[in-house]
Amino acid sequence: MTIARLIEGRKNPIINVSINTPVHEAVDLLAQRRIGALPVMDGHAIAGIFSERDVITQLSQHGPSMLDRLVGQVMTSPAITVEPATGVLDALELMTMRRIRHLPVLQAGRMIAFVSIGDLVKYRIEYIQREAEAMRDYIQMA
Repeated sequence: MTIARLIEGRKNPIINVSINTPVHEAVDLLAQRRIGALPVMDGHAIAGIFSERDVITQLSQHGPSMLDRLVGQVMTSPAITVEPATGVLDALELMTMRRIRHLPVLQAGRMIAFVSIGDLVKYRIEYIQREAEAMRDYIQMA
């Protein structure tokens, strides 16, 4: 299974912020949407990822004044990305090895989706459950 199949049919717009967005606005967006990260855009190009981890790290280093900075100053950059043809297991391995939880999906240099480790794990669990059910059906018919 590829990332392309996983994101197939998604209609929700990708929630993102600009490199010029104040951090306090991005934090409000994370809280309102109950999400852990946002892709950060510089025009149409992905500039980085702004995540809960960035907030914690910056608060630890700079205190509450970090909320007045711009996202482009505190984001994780460069963003680690995948293409639609990337396999789900390959993406999971990449996320595990790099200790990240979100991946922008780029096609011809443009972001077409943003996937989380939760999206990939959900797919994997459903796949394993379908496989187990097929095995049970096979055994019962034998």
